[in-house]
Amino acid sequence: MTFSLVARSDDGRQHGVIVASRFLAAGALVPAAEADVGALATQAHVNLAYRPQGLALLRTGVDADGVVAGLVAADAEREYRQLGVVGATGAGASWTGPACHPWAGGQAGDGWAAQGNILIGPQVIDAIRDAWLGGGALPFPERLLAALHAGDRAGGDRRGRQSAGLLVVERGGGYAGTGDVLVDLRVDDHPDPVAELDRLLAVHTLLFTRPDPATLIDLTGSVAAEVGALLAALGHPVDPARPEEALFDWAGLENLEERLVPGRIDPVVLEHLRRAAPHVPAPRPAADPLGADA
Repeated sequence: MTFSLVARSDDGRQHGVIVASRFLAAGALVPAAEADVGALATQAHVNLAYRPQGLALLRTGVDADGVVAGLVAADAEREYRQLGVVGATGAGASWTGPACHPWAGGQAGDGWAAQGNILIGPQVIDAIRDAWLGGGALPFPERLLAALHAGDRAGGDRRGRQSAGLLVVERGGGYAGTGDVLVDLRVDDHPDPVAELDRLLAVHTLLFTRPDPATLIDLTGSVAAEVGALLAALGHPVDPARPEEALFDWAGLENLEERLVPGRIDPVVLEHLRRAAPHVPAPRPAADPLGADA
């Protein structure tokens, strides 16, 4: 019913699972991941107990092959199961029970495992593998999504499309650094779930990705003047005594708070602000409404 990829980032900091299926809310059932530990996907005749049991085994240092062997050996219905596992180090591992609906199978390599059942054919897993291996320049969540797109274009689930999900974990990578879930997105029932997951990831990236320090712009001079004028046009006039308060208030309302840096501005935030108040001309350099001169 499903095709999925479990993987570890090249630097070992992130683990994730991406899945698509002609099944309602596959993202609610298939993936499990724990920061610095690993990730797994349970599918075909899903066994939800694999998720906590598999992570517990990974946590104790059992490698991916050992986790797969241990889980399926203890499962009387293993012939109907499919499983992919990746740990903190080493190769991934995949299991396809002989009673899974065809086409069914999987492949695994260093830090990844891809598997699927009720597929058009083995070309789906080949496409996922090739896209994953060729996507090293992409950020980890986008790399997972590119691999899922490849499997979808290769035919995917032979019954059609319905749901997709993406789970990525990183130690301290969650919202405001208060958790480990970096991305947790689901498309539960949609005619084109992989494309919709793509859209959701783009929104997530806009709102929650922390800015690249190399791209930050000093909030002084003409930039500060423009920001002040834009904020005033949006009903957030700048108070010279608290120059950044208006920007932080506006950005919080736009859910961009993860991109705020005192004394500087993320180009993504600046462009979003410009689009929100597109008819305000940039002022000529003058006294800085946020507290600095040009």
